[in-house]
Amino acid sequence: MSPPAGTTQNAEVTALLRAWSSGDTDALDRLMPIVYAELHRLAGMYLRRERAGNSLQTTALLNEAYLRLVNVRETEWQDRTHFFAMSARLMRRILVDAARKRAAARRGGGKPGDHSPVDFDAVPDLGAEMGRAAIALNDALDALEKIDSRKVQVIELRFFAGLTVEETAVALSISPNTVIRDWRLAKSWLLREMSGKSDQS
Repeated sequence: MSPPAGTTQNAEVTALLRAWSSGDTDALDRLMPIVYAELHRLAGMYLRRERAGNSLQTTALLNEAYLRLVNVRETEWQDRTHFFAMSARLMRRILVDAARKRAAARRGGGKPGDHSPVDFDAVPDLGAEMGRAAIALNDALDALEKIDSRKVQVIELRFFAGLTVEETAVALSISPNTVIRDWRLAKSWLLREMSGKSDQS
């Protein structure tokens, strides 16, 4: 579900995001206390089913996401949904980076394509397969973005940010039927891409 908030708070978040886009560097500091609880929930969702041994904790993930948000440049923030979608993407990148470092540290602990399938229907559960599967999914998403960026946005909003079909449609200014179609086609493409890489290993 999208972050619960009243109309007044949504307007305040949007105003701060636009001020930040316009160069007001203090706007992010004023924004964070308003959105912190929801970002913390999002970070916790990512880590909830992380396997034992993961060194990242919810607060650490949130802090790292904040540092990356500070360095986001030339983004015209639209609204609250856009902000949380971007935050979800940053957290995904952080966790994939961590997974890559763990894999590199193991040096040969299994073939690169040796991963479990990702259950796309377990929305928005990314953390369950945060290992080789998450790295493979991330690489497949990067490849899909070069072909069809909107389908990647649908995956990010639904699978990573946990938005419903209707919320995703509003966020992307498309119809719910288009969201459903993009969701279905993107899942098929990603699973085929990941399967192909596994077969080549």
